[in-house]
Amino acid sequence: MAVEGSESVEEAEEAEPQALAAPRATRRYAVAPGYRLNVRSGPGTHYQIVRVLQYGARVPINCQKPGETVTGPYGTSNLWDNIANGQFVSDAYVNTGSDGYVAVRCA
Repeated sequence: MAVEGSESVEEAEEAEPQALAAPRATRRYAVAPGYRLNVRSGPGTHYQIVRVLQYGARVPINCQKPGETVTGPYGTSNLWDNIANGQFVSDAYVNTGSDGYVAVRCA
């Protein structure tokens, strides 16, 4: 850390505790227990499977968008969660604690 003036490094660290804080972790949501969930290239089952999540997976939700309606362990929903660039899972299989949006809408 660069320090200007006559402050010691210790004094500068005490004056700027927020600058040293770790970045906030991305919230991750649990996939329904007992499911290996298909990750698709778009918001519907007709999109290509790009990978399969393992049992006990937890996923970030970058944004959400409406798509094909799917029934799963957490109800029936047309919301799809974007978990990475070009990767979507049905919200009906993700325990978000809500029947609606928990993230911004995808563009």
